[in-house]
Amino acid sequence: MFTSAIVRRPGKNFADGITTSVLGKPDYRKALRQHEAYCNALLRCGLDVTILDAEERYPDSCFVEDTAVILEEAAVIARPGAAARLGEEAGISGILSTFRKLERIESPGTLDGGDIMRAGDHFYIGRSKRTNREGAGQLAGILSGYGYTSSEIVVESVPHLKSGVTFIENGNFVSIGEFLGRFPGSNVINVSNEEGYSSNCLYVNGFLLISEGFPRSKRRLLDLGYTIIELEMSEFRKMDGALTCLSLLL
Repeated sequence: MFTSAIVRRPGKNFADGITTSVLGKPDYRKALRQHEAYCNALLRCGLDVTILDAEERYPDSCFVEDTAVILEEAAVIARPGAAARLGEEAGISGILSTFRKLERIESPGTLDGGDIMRAGDHFYIGRSKRTNREGAGQLAGILSGYGYTSSEIVVESVPHLKSGVTFIENGNFVSIGEFLGRFPGSNVINVSNEEGYSSNCLYVNGFLLISEGFPRSKRRLLDLGYTIIELEMSEFRKMDGALTCLSLLL
């Protein structure tokens, strides 16, 4: 059970962030409304939500998940793989130090939190353009020190591992085709190419947050018995962001 969430409002220069999307420029005011709805959903899930002010130096900084990996015992401060995002982690470490002991990924390692997916006591570490071999190895060593296991997955078609697959508890994964076959013994919900964005879901205290506009994926999740909160994420999708990206859960 999570008790708290840390989020950061998008800045006015949100549209200047890094993206591979061809969906157009995000509408800032609409992004703020969608972010507010996201925060309200976390409150509905029973969390205390800390909302940080926008950080205009870093257009991508509302995607706070990339700055850290949260364990029960510690918070691992990441080292962003995109040069333009280096420094975002400094603004988070002081806040997280009030909740957890801190560990850190050090140079030459790079690691984005969006590449890290936890399933029970096992962590899947995505090796992507943002998370390199050194960063993955450092995190694996930290995790091992706290009694966790880990394995690496090469990420090719999406920016981060969790851009294409998420674990939603109860033995279920939601995945695009690239990651099928990586989770033997689990129930893997394969989403179509057209609904690939819906693979990023966020399970919080008995609720499943999903992105609006993907009816086939929604139907399959409802059939599994999840209590769903559906959120409009159009403006964050334009900037390669999704549900998990917008919070750090503790």
